[in-house]
Amino acid sequence: MCQLNDEWCRYGLLAYGVAYFMLAVVWRSFMVYRRTGVNPIVLPSSDDAYGFVGRAFRFVVFGCAVVVSIIAFAGQAPVWLGAYEVLQSRAVSSAGWLLLCVPLPWLLVAQAQMGASWRIGIDSQRHTELVARGLFTVSRNPIYLALRLNLLGLFFVFPAAATLALLVAGEILVQVQVRLEEQHLSQLHGRSYASYCSRVRRWL
Repeated sequence: MCQLNDEWCRYGLLAYGVAYFMLAVVWRSFMVYRRTGVNPIVLPSSDDAYGFVGRAFRFVVFGCAVVVSIIAFAGQAPVWLGAYEVLQSRAVSSAGWLLLCVPLPWLLVAQAQMGASWRIGIDSQRHTELVARGLFTVSRNPIYLALRLNLLGLFFVFPAAATLALLVAGEILVQVQVRLEEQHLSQLHGRSYASYCSRVRRWL
């Protein structure tokens, strides 16, 4: 059982967060850049829907980093983050770690299957391939699905007002981003994307 003051739980979350960021963001960005010469992180700061989502994405990522750091290093983290101690149980924490660990290889495989088409954000300057193979045959958004499960897992491992806020903010952000990307892909790939959508669900 992962109690909120267990060292293995606190430092485990920190280690997981660092590994997640290095593998899913730093390493994948490097691989795409080395292959294409293109920076795959495309998060605009313009005063439109795309810019708003880009800023919100940065805020959620920063919020996750701050919350996980507080959990790891602050003895008063349960108090500061508004812990819901009533939700602590072996079953809930086990489900949380499962939701953190299982979707990570799923996410990394989906990123690899996207290859040079992988982006963080919407790249309106370059034509990217429509990826409809591998995990993308069972979900149109396997990477975002993994992100949703990860945020839910963080809340289960450390049930608190702060992690609940990140879960809600992340869920809203992902739902908006997915629809913006679908609009972009529809304009980019036309009938091919419409046919793909008719075969594969948005999530599962």
